[in-house]
Amino acid sequence: MEEKNDKKIPRRAMLKAAALSATTALMGGVKVPDPVKTGVIPDPTKVQGAVPGKLGTRSPFEQPIKKASEISGRTPLQDLYGIITPSDLHFERSHAGVPLIDPQKYELLIHGMVERPTIFTLKDLKRFPALSRIAFIECSGNFRTGKETMTPQEICGLTSQSEWTGVMLSTLFREVGASPKATWFLAEGSDAAVMTRSIPMEKGWKDAMIAYAQNGEAIRPEQGYPARLFLPGWEGNMNIKWIRRIEVSDQPFMTREETSKYTETIKDHKIRQFSFDMDARSIITYPSYPQEVEKGWIEIRGIAWSGRGKIERVEISTDGGKHWNNAVLQEPVLDKAHTFFRHLWRWDGNPAEIMSRAVDDTGYRQPFMKQLIDARGSDMGGYHLNPVTAWLIERDGKVLFKPEKRK
Repeated sequence: MEEKNDKKIPRRAMLKAAALSATTALMGGVKVPDPVKTGVIPDPTKVQGAVPGKLGTRSPFEQPIKKASEISGRTPLQDLYGIITPSDLHFERSHAGVPLIDPQKYELLIHGMVERPTIFTLKDLKRFPALSRIAFIECSGNFRTGKETMTPQEICGLTSQSEWTGVMLSTLFREVGASPKATWFLAEGSDAAVMTRSIPMEKGWKDAMIAYAQNGEAIRPEQGYPARLFLPGWEGNMNIKWIRRIEVSDQPFMTREETSKYTETIKDHKIRQFSFDMDARSIITYPSYPQEVEKGWIEIRGIAWSGRGKIERVEISTDGGKHWNNAVLQEPVLDKAHTFFRHLWRWDGNPAEIMSRAVDDTGYRQPFMKQLIDARGSDMGGYHLNPVTAWLIERDGKVLFKPEKRK
């Protein structure tokens, strides 16, 4: 049912706005007050619209933004539609800020256990056969909990999806004559942290890419401009941005990041190292906090993804996990990619608890927090947490996150 809008704009205000717009056109684009801020919205059939510009813009009524901190910016998952993340809303995570790199001076060195150590310029990389694929990147620390007033963006907004374009790393390995005895390679970035990770050659040969474009344009600086390593399905920090060096070897390098930071505490005082794949996960983005719903039919919507393959199905519960129904998956269902799901549900107006659970084509089912604790222990670190996420719908239609204790 359409809501009535009792806040009618006076005819005089509309005429004033029209006059302002006309004046703007005559004066060659002089700025006038923002109609969204002033509340003066002219009749679009009575005012000359804006002329074509050099860059497209969002409607001033749509203002999705990343939630930023000193080291990261989280994607507003609850504000997005479909599976592609707009480039400017793609999550970012940096270890020493975003470097400014001149593409004319960019170089990628590949050396070590290779026949022909080579320095590639950006122009060189673009001369090789290009490939594009749609896939997600997710930070391994992508989970937060603690309070009911958390949005999907705050809970797991460190995942985003783009169409990535570049040259396959396997092409470059063949070009330099990588040794068949090599088992690892070091990827090194150009940021002030000189971020480095050891990566199995098997992944490099299989589907790794040196990406220089994102969603049809040059890759954004926050995503690694002018080129980054892209490892579909693997934890975000291994997808080295601003990549400048690859060293081929027969052993891992045991770098600072992979020994002191990106490791996980598990049971019996052990540490799990080299946790590459991002496990299957899902989250309902509607309804979610701070949205409100009304009694009746509701389409539950969200995204699911797995670093091990395709999403096989997404199960939905509207009674706190007692019963489950399969959601409808929207095509295309791609390998190592966000998949959009929906489920039609009739809410009777009583308090309810809704949740989603992803299952990928390896048979892996997204776990509950208790299952993660049982498997890894209560002292597990903050990486690779992918618990089922629940939302509480109150009698008045308000939606709240259901936080869970980890210890």
